[in-house]
Amino acid sequence: MSLAMELGHVIELTVARESEFGYFLTDGTEDVLMHKNEASREYALDETVKVFLYTDSRGRISATDTIPFVTVGKYEWVKVTDVQPGLGVFLDIGIQKDLLLGEEDLPAHKGVWPTVGDLLFVTIRVNRNQRLYAKLATDPIMEEKAVEATETAFNKNVHGFIYRTAKVGSWIFTAEGYKGFIHESQREREPRLGEKVEGRVVDVKMDGTINVSLLQRKQDVQDTDAERIYQYLLSRNGAMPYSDKSLPEDISERFQLSKAAFKRALGKLMKEGKIYQEDRWTYIKKEEVDS
Repeated sequence: MSLAMELGHVIELTVARESEFGYFLTDGTEDVLMHKNEASREYALDETVKVFLYTDSRGRISATDTIPFVTVGKYEWVKVTDVQPGLGVFLDIGIQKDLLLGEEDLPAHKGVWPTVGDLLFVTIRVNRNQRLYAKLATDPIMEEKAVEATETAFNKNVHGFIYRTAKVGSWIFTAEGYKGFIHESQREREPRLGEKVEGRVVDVKMDGTINVSLLQRKQDVQDTDAERIYQYLLSRNGAMPYSDKSLPEDISERFQLSKAAFKRALGKLMKEGKIYQEDRWTYIKKEEVDS
């Protein structure tokens, strides 16, 4: 078989001869150079070497004895090292040369392109010009890798990486191995491809996949709103001209909250004994100020 057919694979070759540049390896028919920069140690003539075949910057078939994280047909999570608009993103696959995921394989909306440090689940593809490129895992590949979630996962916090994006939502693969979907209504912004996100399971489907929400839990939102209002009271020496009788537009202008959310937050503070209301004003209880 031609060595060109083995591009992107790990194979065994034999050391045919050594030069000042490195080692020429052979399969008995063709030779390929393993530059000394790509050799982890010295080799003897006729020694068998396990190498990965790739193409260098000039398009020549080359070898390295560093085995990458991914090969043709083998998928792995790899880190984004660089983003080049008009070209694509470069990925660290464990060898000296980074692998390119071309612009044509990235989302049309550049706002959700990966950034440096994001992780993508990819394999290697070889194009007609014998160049190596990254190929994103498709849904069937993720399904093969995934484990089925059970009802015990419901309402649990999960984190994972976005492996597919669309206007209607984002697809996530979690640390537990669950394959999930985040509907556009369950996120404040669209996550990037490859971004690590945290959310909670809002549904476990019959097929073992999950639906995830990236929105804060109501209790967490209520805590945040209550703290904002309390800090505003403190900034005004414990009194403000707002209460659950205030107009919705006044509340929205001052706190960027709906009246319903404002009332829930006030209710929380009153239940905790921190505030009271009088004549359409809200006050911090004196003992709270003194403490």
